[in-house]
Amino acid sequence: MTGKLFYGDNLDILRNSVADESVDLVYLDPPFNSNASYNVLFKAPDGHESHAQMEAFDDTWHWTDVAERAFDEVMHSGNTDAAEMLRAMRSFLKENDMMAYLAMMAVRLIELHRVLKKTGSLYLHCDPTASHYLKVLLDAVFGARLFRNEIIWKRANAHNDPKRYGRVSDTILYYAKSSQPLWNPQYTEYREDYYKSHFQKDENGRLFRTVPLDAPRHGEGSPNLIYDWHGKLPARTRTWAVKRETMEEYDRNGRLRYTKTGTPTLLQYADEMPGVPLQNIWTDIPPVNPQAQERLGYPTQKPQALLERIINASSNEGDVVLDPFCGCGTTVHAAQKLNREWIGIDVTHLAISLIQKRLRDAFGPSIAIEVNGVPKDIGGAEALAEADKYQFQWWAVSLVDAIPFGDKKKGADGGIDGLIYFKPDGKATEKAIVSVKGGRNVGVTMVKDLIATVEREKAKMGIFITLAPPTGPMIKEAASAGFYKTDYGSYPKIQILTIEQLFEGHKPHMPWIDPTVFRKAKKEDTSKQHKLL
Repeated sequence: MTGKLFYGDNLDILRNSVADESVDLVYLDPPFNSNASYNVLFKAPDGHESHAQMEAFDDTWHWTDVAERAFDEVMHSGNTDAAEMLRAMRSFLKENDMMAYLAMMAVRLIELHRVLKKTGSLYLHCDPTASHYLKVLLDAVFGARLFRNEIIWKRANAHNDPKRYGRVSDTILYYAKSSQPLWNPQYTEYREDYYKSHFQKDENGRLFRTVPLDAPRHGEGSPNLIYDWHGKLPARTRTWAVKRETMEEYDRNGRLRYTKTGTPTLLQYADEMPGVPLQNIWTDIPPVNPQAQERLGYPTQKPQALLERIINASSNEGDVVLDPFCGCGTTVHAAQKLNREWIGIDVTHLAISLIQKRLRDAFGPSIAIEVNGVPKDIGGAEALAEADKYQFQWWAVSLVDAIPFGDKKKGADGGIDGLIYFKPDGKATEKAIVSVKGGRNVGVTMVKDLIATVEREKAKMGIFITLAPPTGPMIKEAASAGFYKTDYGSYPKIQILTIEQLFEGHKPHMPWIDPTVFRKAKKEDTSKQHKLL
C-alpha cells in the first residue's frame, strides 16, 4: 500500500497535491478548545510540556489577517450556502477566536468536500466547545440532507466536573458526499444475558434459536410473499417473511424448523450471527489510558480501535483515507494496518517525525513512506532555516530524537532548543541539552554558551547542531569540555553534529535514550497484509 505524509498547511496541500474526487474517506480531529493545548505531543519525565506543537496553531485560531483572508475565500468559493452561513455566524459571533476557527475550518471543509469521491464520507471529531457550530457549517458545505449521524463516543468513565454533569463524551459528525456512500455495516457482540434468554444449546453444545418466517400483512400484502408452503398458507392477517426462492434455499440447507401447527421457522446459530448492528452511541471503545501499549505520549491521542471502526465502515481495501490534522498518526496507522492507501498532513515537523517512527516501529523499517515538504538535502534545510527558524529548530531537534523545548511567544529559551532524556544506568533519568543554529555564521562563542547552559541546567551533556560547518576553535572548545563518564562508558560531554552528518545517519554518542519520552508503537502482524511498497 502507498502512504503519503505532507508537512505544511493542509489548505495549501489539499489545493496543490490532492486531486478532485480522489479520496474515499476523510477523518479529521481539528484542534480547538479554549482551555486546553490540543497539540502538545510530549510531556517529559520532569513534567515539562513541549510547546512546539501547540505553537503551530497558536496564531491560527485568533482573528488576524489570515482569518480575514480565509473568510474572504469562502465568500468567493462558489459555495453560496457555506458563504451565507459563515457570514451569518460572523454577524452573531463577531471577530473573535471562535469565528477565526470557523473561518479557517470552513475554507478547509470546502476543499475536503472537493477531494471526496461521490461515494466518499467525512467524519469530523470534536467536543462541545465547537460541535454545534461545526455541524451547522457542515450542513452548509455538504447539504443538510447528507448528514448521516451524530456519533457519541464515550471517552471516559467518569469526570468530577464542578457544578455540572461529568463530561465524558466526544462527538463525531458523519457526512456523506452523496446519497449513495460506501457503507459496510458494523456489529457489536450480543450481551451475555441476551444469549441466556434467547438461545438454547443443541446436542453438540452449540447455541441456536429459531425465528418466525411469517410477518404481519399490510393491506392486500405482497403477492410474492403469499404462497403455499408444504400445504400451508400464511394466516389471513400474515404473509411469509421471505420469497419462495429464499424459503427453498433455507430448506435445502436444513435451516427450517416447524412449529406444532406446521409453520416454518428459521434456525439460526449464534456463532454465525454478526451481532447487534452498530448504533450511534459507542461505549465499547475505551480511551488510550496511560498504561496502554499504543500510548505514544500524545494527550488527545485517539484509540486505534476507534479509527479502525470508522475505516472499516466507510472504506474498502485499497481505498484512500485522508487525515488533514494527523497529529501522532493514529489514522494513518489504522489505514496501513487495514490495507488502505493514506494521506496524512500536519503543520509541524515534530508530528511528521513521530509518525514516521511510529509506522516503522509497527510495520518494520522497510516500510516506504513518501514524505513531502521536509528537507531532504542541505538546500532544503537552508530554505527551511531561512523561511522559519522555529520550524527549522523543531525539525533539526527531531533528527536526534529530542523533544523540542521553549515557546517562541515567551522570549528567550536560555539557549535550549531541545532535550534528550537518557538513562545511563537504565534507572535514573538524566538529560542532554540540544542547541540548534541555522545561520550561515557560527563561532566558538556559541559552543561556550552551550557549555554554560549545560552547567546551569545541571545537564550531563550538550549536543550542538549546526547547518554551517563548525570552525576549528569550535571543535577545540567542545573537546575541552571533556567526557561524561559512566560505569558503562565515556561520552564526549559536548558534541557537534552538522545537518549534513545527520543526513548521513550520524547520531549523538550517548547512553540509552529514555523510552518514556518516545514510546514505541506495537509491532503489527503484517503477514496478512498486502506487500508494502
